[in-house]
Order: sequence, then C-alpha cells, then structure tokens
Amino acid sequence: MKSIIKYCIFSLLVCHWVSYGQSKAKSDFEGISPIEWSKKMADSDQKRIPNPVFLDGVKFPKWNYTNGLVTLANQKLYDYTKEQKYWDYGIAYAEQLIDKEGKILGGYELEKYSLDLINSGKILFEIYKQTGDKRYKIAMDVLHKQLETHPRNSDGGYWHKKSYPWQMWLDGVYMADPFSAEYGAVFNVPKAIDDAILQAELIQKHTFDSKTGLNFHGYDEKREQFWANKKNGQSSHVWGRAQGWYCMALVDILDFVPKNHPKRKELIQIVQKVFAAVLKAQDKDSGVWWQVMDLPGRKGNYLESTCSTMFVYSFAKAYRNGYVGKTYLKSAKKGFDGIQKQFIKENADNTISITKCCA
Repeated sequence: MKSIIKYCIFSLLVCHWVSYGQSKAKSDFEGISPIEWSKKMADSDQKRIPNPVFLDGVKFPKWNYTNGLVTLANQKLYDYTKEQKYWDYGIAYAEQLIDKEGKILGGYELEKYSLDLINSGKILFEIYKQTGDKRYKIAMDVLHKQLETHPRNSDGGYWHKKSYPWQMWLDGVYMADPFSAEYGAVFNVPKAIDDAILQAELIQKHTFDSKTGLNFHGYDEKREQFWANKKNGQSSHVWGRAQGWYCMALVDILDFVPKNHPKRKELIQIVQKVFAAVLKAQDKDSGVWWQVMDLPGRKGNYLESTCSTMFVYSFAKAYRNGYVGKTYLKSAKKGFDGIQKQFIKENADNTISITKCCA
C-alpha cells in the first residue's frame, strides 16, 4: 500500500506544481521553479520504475488507477516541456495494456463495476487524438459503457464498486467523473457530462458535514456498513486524502462543462463552498493539512502529504480558472512551501521522494 501512495503523490505533485505555474520566478521557490520540481519528481520515478506497467511494485502488468495518475501527470508535463520522455512514459502504458483490438488488459473486467478502473482511461483522450489509433477509442467506449450500466443508488449515485453495494465514496468522484465529463465533451455525449455533475451534486448532499463544512469519506444508502451512521449513512470522520480526491474532481470536471451548461454555476458554487472549508482547515504554522481533518492536533494525528498536495493542486487550478479569489492563491503558495519543507526528501542518487504519506 505504501508504494501505491508514493506513486499517487508523485503524480499529484507533478500536476499541482505544473498547475501552479511554470512562469513563477525561481526566487519565489527557493531557487527551483515549479516546473523544475515537476521534472525532478518525474525523472526520479522514471528512474525507479522505467516501465510504468510495474508501478506499485506489481510483478505483472495491471490496469489500475495509480498507473493512470502517474502517466497522466507525465502527459501533462509533456504538454509544458515538450520533452519526449514524458509522452513516451504514458503511451508505453497504453500500448502494453490495450491490445490491437482495443481490449483492456491487466485484469480489467467491466463486470467488476469498479470506479477505480475508470481513472487510467483519462490518458487515452490525448493518445487517441495524437495517434488516431482506433484501439484507444474502443477502450474509452468500453469504460463509458461501464459507467452507463454501473450499479447505482436509488437517486442515481454510483456504487463505488459492485462489491461495495449502496456505497458512495469521495474517491469515486475523482476516479470516474472527470473521465465521464471529458468523454461527453470530446465525443458529443451531453448525458455523460450531466452524469458527472449529478455525481458531484449527490456526493456533496450525502457527505456534507454541517459542523466543519468538509465532507465525510463515505455514504451508505442502506446504513448497513459498520461505519455508517444509522440516521444519515455517513462515515464518522473527514479523511484528508478523500477530501483531496473530491476537490481535484470538482475542478477537473469543470474543464469539460460548457460555459452555457445550466448546472455549471451550481457546480462552481459547490467548489466555493467546499474550498472555503478546506481553506479554514489549513494548518497555520506549517501551511499543510492534517490526516484526519476534523481532529487537528489530536494525539496520533499528523500532517499528511497526500491531501496537502491535492489541496494545493485544487486551489491553484481553481484560482487560475477564476472560480475562487486570491486568498486561495496565497494558500496554495503557503501549502507549496510547506510541502517542500515538511515532506520532500533528497536521496543520495539525486532523486527525490515524498514522506509522511498515509498507508
């Protein structure tokens, strides 16, 4: 599990540093610009794992959300740098995990109905655009079909997995719904965009914590799980990484919602409401965030790197796109500095790693 988290963090760091802006002066970031930090992190993990199918330390190629996180980050980095190695890392994964007929390999089965298995599909849009290879379109169609037939709660909310009946998790909004919205935008399927927005609306409704303004990790419609509140189906605490998945999902979905969409304004209002609570939860001294966000400072709780990178990414992107004001840019800068001071480790082989990731 710790290896999985390491690669999640790698990709998040790359994405949020690039999102924050390559144009910032080097002096603003203790001698290294965000884009250089991005390259340093990407190069470090390419050195550790030259073939992306073996991310997570697996022995056999696997279609999994962590591979999608890492390869998407490399793809975004290529957009900025035009350095071929970052593009090649992403396409190497796609070429090995999707056969010539468009079948997704590495253990993917539509009938598992796992939202986690949608995430790696995000890299395929740009690969298909650049190569024209129809196998990638076929694979995207399969993932879209999964969402069309995915098990749902009575109000339309996706189950996180078929094996997790009646449960909605914050994680799932990130795993599936930006893909759904992009599929709708690219292939002119408006319902796919509408569905992505619906999932965000429902998870906000069902996981909102009126005390903190944050969001509980999960919701069980049937109140059957041991963790579910018998009155409202919510889990008990606010987990930083889950809150981070949700924040990233909101800003990423909005990339593909048309300006004239009747629900766009409402989705931006959700962003503003959620982000205001996350801003309030930022640790004032370190600039980063707590693992259990509704219990800051409690014995056993700690400042945690995965959620901190997620929030910096989300704040920077939301500011850049005009959803929030300069207070969030200031917060992102403080968080960025805190991440470097609190979590980044320089290794003897000139690579870097990130520490204090929850397992």
